Amino acid sequence: MEGYDMCQRMKNRMEVLVRKLKLSKVLEKLWMHLTVDFITKLLVIAWKDAILVVCDRLSKMMHFVATAKELARLFRNNI
Repeated sequence: MEGYDMCQRMKNRMEVLVRKLKLSKVLEKLWMHLTVDFITKLLVIAWKDAILVVCDRLSKMMHFVATAKELARLFRNNI
Protein backbone atom coordinates (compact mmCIF):
# COMPACT_ATOMS: atom_id res chain seq x y z
CA MET A 1 0.00 0.00 0.00
CA GLU A 2 3.03 2.30 -0.07
CA GLY A 3 2.36 3.56 -3.62
CA TYR A 4 -1.41 3.87 -3.21
CA ASP A 5 -1.35 7.57 -2.19
CA MET A 6 0.97 8.43 -5.09
CA CYS A 7 -1.22 6.43 -7.49
CA GLN A 8 -4.36 8.31 -6.40
CA ARG A 9 -2.72 11.70 -6.86
CA MET A 10 -1.31 10.86 -10.31
CA LYS A 11 -4.42 9.09 -11.64
CA ASN A 12 -6.17 10.70 -14.60
CA ARG A 13 -9.56 12.20 -13.79
CA MET A 14 -12.50 10.62 -15.54
CA GLU A 15 -15.14 13.25 -14.71
CA VAL A 16 -15.73 16.12 -17.08
CA LEU A 17 -14.23 19.38 -15.80
CA VAL A 18 -15.13 21.49 -18.84
CA ARG A 19 -18.21 23.72 -18.88
CA LYS A 20 -20.25 24.75 -21.88
CA LEU A 21 -18.86 27.67 -23.81
CA LYS A 22 -20.71 30.96 -23.51
CA LEU A 23 -21.27 32.85 -26.72
CA SER A 24 -20.02 36.41 -26.83
CA LYS A 25 -22.38 39.26 -27.55
CA VAL A 26 -22.69 40.03 -31.25
CA LEU A 27 -21.50 43.57 -31.73
CA GLU A 28 -23.92 45.54 -33.89
CA LYS A 29 -22.95 49.22 -33.88
CA LEU A 30 -19.67 50.89 -34.68
CA TRP A 31 -17.89 52.76 -31.87
CA MET A 32 -20.09 51.32 -29.11
CA HIS A 33 -17.51 48.84 -27.72
CA LEU A 34 -14.02 50.27 -27.47
CA THR A 35 -10.61 49.37 -26.17
CA VAL A 36 -8.26 52.09 -24.95
CA ASP A 37 -4.52 51.93 -24.46
CA PHE A 38 -1.56 54.27 -24.15
CA ILE A 39 1.85 54.18 -25.78
CA THR A 40 4.25 55.98 -23.46
CA LYS A 41 7.96 56.70 -22.99
CA LEU A 42 8.23 58.53 -26.31
CA LEU A 43 10.33 61.55 -27.19
CA VAL A 44 8.73 64.86 -26.20
CA ILE A 45 7.52 66.72 -29.28
CA ALA A 46 5.30 69.82 -28.92
CA TRP A 47 4.78 69.02 -25.21
CA LYS A 48 3.39 65.58 -26.05
CA ASP A 49 5.11 62.34 -25.05
CA ALA A 50 2.40 59.67 -25.28
CA ILE A 51 -0.16 58.33 -27.75
CA LEU A 52 -3.74 57.47 -26.81
CA VAL A 53 -4.94 54.49 -28.90
CA VAL A 54 -8.71 53.98 -29.18
CA CYS A 55 -9.90 50.89 -31.08
CA ASP A 56 -13.41 49.93 -32.15
CA ARG A 57 -13.89 46.23 -31.37
CA LEU A 58 -16.31 45.65 -34.26
CA SER A 59 -14.49 47.24 -37.18
CA LYS A 60 -10.96 47.18 -35.66
CA MET A 61 -10.67 50.82 -36.77
CA MET A 62 -8.24 52.82 -34.62
CA HIS A 63 -7.64 56.44 -33.70
CA PHE A 64 -4.23 57.59 -32.50
CA VAL A 65 -4.14 60.81 -30.46
CA ALA A 66 -0.87 62.49 -29.47
CA THR A 67 -1.12 63.51 -25.83
CA ALA A 68 0.88 64.09 -22.67
CA LYS A 69 1.87 61.27 -20.36
CA GLU A 70 -0.07 63.07 -17.62
CA LEU A 71 -3.34 62.11 -19.36
CA ALA A 72 -2.31 58.45 -19.22
CA ARG A 73 -1.64 58.81 -15.48
CA LEU A 74 -5.01 60.53 -14.91
CA PHE A 75 -6.81 57.83 -16.87
CA ARG A 76 -5.07 55.01 -14.98
CA ASN A 77 -5.68 56.58 -11.56
CA ASN A 78 -9.32 57.58 -12.06
CA ILE A 79 -10.96 55.12 -14.45
